[in-house]
Amino acid sequence: MADQQPSEQRTTDRRTTDRRTAEQQTAVRPPTGPVAVAIGRRPEPVHDVAVYAFDGMTPFELGVVVEVFGLARPELSGLLAAPWYGLKVCADRPGTELNAVGGFSLTARHGLDDLAAADTVVIPGVPNAFSGDVSPGLVAALRTAHERGARIVSICSGAFALAAAGLLDGREATTHWRYAELLQQRHPSVRVNPDVLYVDGGSVLTSAGSAAGIDLCLHLVRRDHGAKVANSVARRFVVPPHRDGGQAQFIEAAVRPVEEDDGIARSMQWAMDHLSSPLTVSLLARAAQMSDRSYLRHFTARNGTSPMRWVVTQRIAASLPLLESPEGSVEEIATAVGFESAATFRHHFGRVMRTSPTAYRRSFGRGAA
Repeated sequence: MADQQPSEQRTTDRRTTDRRTAEQQTAVRPPTGPVAVAIGRRPEPVHDVAVYAFDGMTPFELGVVVEVFGLARPELSGLLAAPWYGLKVCADRPGTELNAVGGFSLTARHGLDDLAAADTVVIPGVPNAFSGDVSPGLVAALRTAHERGARIVSICSGAFALAAAGLLDGREATTHWRYAELLQQRHPSVRVNPDVLYVDGGSVLTSAGSAAGIDLCLHLVRRDHGAKVANSVARRFVVPPHRDGGQAQFIEAAVRPVEEDDGIARSMQWAMDHLSSPLTVSLLARAAQMSDRSYLRHFTARNGTSPMRWVVTQRIAASLPLLESPEGSVEEIATAVGFESAATFRHHFGRVMRTSPTAYRRSFGRGAA
């Protein structure tokens, strides 16, 4: 007859067996909720954009940021190499009702901690540029965001908040023309340029008033996702066909629909269809069914630039997606978009884009870091 185990030993063995059985059951129990399974390389993180909201704000600038970065964009399916943006509207005190110009109010769900943690921070204005009052909490959040490497952006009077945080010291910056002199007086270490739509300083960017925020936001999209995606966003935005802001900063934009009785618009559409061909004022005037002198006068009054300068910027715009593709040399691209030579192309490209075609391809071409 075999020796019996002591009762204490049998109890210990039984507990061990019960524990192992429970672990096995737990290991094979099917999940009760959704499961995310990573296959292949890990997806890229979403680029978080935070925009500042405050009591007494004008809604246009805030709306521009929400429209560009917060709107779902199924039309970009297949064009994006990285995820679209995530947007958070932030305020000094989340949950507090904020009054907006126009007689309505809104509530921001997020606070300044979320703003300081974002990848891109947009300040669409300040409550009162003339008083110089900027929230101390906002100043601290901007400094924190900048120190951790976030991209800081201002629209219109938002430049005063960036200046109050010291982020514009020694930099070129812009703001709405009516605030430019005041910004320079209050912050003499800032090089204020009142003649441009926006200034791209790399990690710190500023734009002029109101609608120039559209130009800067589209510029950010182009930096992040390329000209083809930025143009798609612009088409949905239905922006003007050309923006000439002093130093000719340009955002690729859709040409507006042509009205049958609009000779200027008809000539612009005709030019877009014939960019690779030689174009002259006479040819454009003929397409508009106008005399050369009358066409020059009406075109300039309507668009704020001369016909041939407009043609050059459209040719530069057409070259951007070609430069982003690895196919074709600079010389071949110059010919394809209508320039007489690569040298002429490089000259005009540098004037409009403030960089060279080769440098642009290196920065925005497929496979660029």
